[in-house]
Amino acid sequence: MNFKKYIRDIENFPEQGIVFKDITPLLKDANILKKTTKELVNLINDYNIDKVIGMESRGFFFASLLAIELNAGFVPVRKKGKLPFTVLSKTYSLEYRDDTLEIHIDGIQKGDRVIVHDDVLATGGTARAVCDLVEELGGKIVQCNFLIELDFLKGREKLKKYDVKSLIHY
Repeated sequence: MNFKKYIRDIENFPEQGIVFKDITPLLKDANILKKTTKELVNLINDYNIDKVIGMESRGFFFASLLAIELNAGFVPVRKKGKLPFTVLSKTYSLEYRDDTLEIHIDGIQKGDRVIVHDDVLATGGTARAVCDLVEELGGKIVQCNFLIELDFLKGREKLKKYDVKSLIHY
């Protein structure tokens, strides 16, 4: 299925020179949302998953749906200051600035098998920061799973030691 026709390009967002991949057209169509979820699940080789991580904020959409499909827990990773309990933090670089992500210290237990999901793999900084957080808490990354991968930004290179799968490539 050609999922690209449900992705809209927004020029110069959130910064000048960035082309933002807007997934809201895909999200608003129930049939396409179901098909996309099914195809993201099909990218996963090992269904013995304890937790699915979703990154703020667009990663939450499919990470929670994947968690339901895999009978796993959902763990949100949020920007600094958004989680109410004790957190573990990691600062990383984006294409256009530095940022900090946080996870609750009880979100991952030692030995948990984890899928890390986000909507877009760009430079890989966000996903790598999340993988570092999971491993610091004792979890094992089973796969990094993305709706979209921007191949030209080579984000996969920061995730070399992980199984990386993406549904849509640009």
